Amino acid sequence: MQYHFTIEQIEFFLLILVRISGFIFTAPFFSLANVPRKVKVGCSVFLAILVYEAVKKETLQYEGVLGYAGMVLVELALGMLLGFTMNACILILSFSGQIIDMEIGFSMVNVMNPAANMSATITGNLYTYFIMLLLLASDLYRYIMRAIIDAFTFIPVGHAVFRVSIYQVLLVFMKDYFMIGFRIVLPVFSATLVVNVVLGVLAKVAPQMNMFVIGIQLKVFVGLVLLVLAAQFIPVVGDLLYNEMKYVVNQIVKCMSP
Repeated sequence: MQYHFTIEQIEFFLLILVRISGFIFTAPFFSLANVPRKVKVGCSVFLAILVYEAVKKETLQYEGVLGYAGMVLVELALGMLLGFTMNACILILSFSGQIIDMEIGFSMVNVMNPAANMSATITGNLYTYFIMLLLLASDLYRYIMRAIIDAFTFIPVGHAVFRVSIYQVLLVFMKDYFMIGFRIVLPVFSATLVVNVVLGVLAKVAPQMNMFVIGIQLKVFVGLVLLVLAAQFIPVVGDLLYNEMKYVVNQIVKCMSP
């Protein structure tokens, strides 16, 4: 079998490969540290071949090596931006888990978070594992793959445009990041606030009692009970994160479309 291709076709394929590779190496689930790099590279090449056969081929307009290098950097930045924002939605759980552990007294216990490749508290890790399992069980990873593939329809190869409005989208995302994080923390935070008020009243009523020792044990007990009760609302948390993920990706694609 003989295959014939031109330099223009190779250049077009490489731009597709660069965008998909930047996305795969930063997107949730695919960017985990325990996923082999060969798997990431193979998945990127396989998707690039499929996208190359599906998209409309256009003649690239650039001047010299620097012009093509600029197009490569733009495609790489686009793929990494889409993947990073989707991964940042998952990192909201680590932020919420850290605040919860500060309230119930587990903040000194840190474990490795494979999703972020950094140390995190045990509650943040627990929530992250739950959401990752939901991601697999609900086939949401297919949406993640479809997001980067459909992006070629709205942002053709070599036509990505960075506008000033992209900063507004990121600022809104950071606001939603903290809002969703504190909404997840709110039940535990409210309960610990009530516990602190009760301990404060007891400290005035019975000064001879050691409220420091009682408070630590009581906060741990209340926190664990609330985490067990809040486990049934994990699918609701997953919906919040996935809706935010879809919204941010759609806004970024709109901002960078020609």
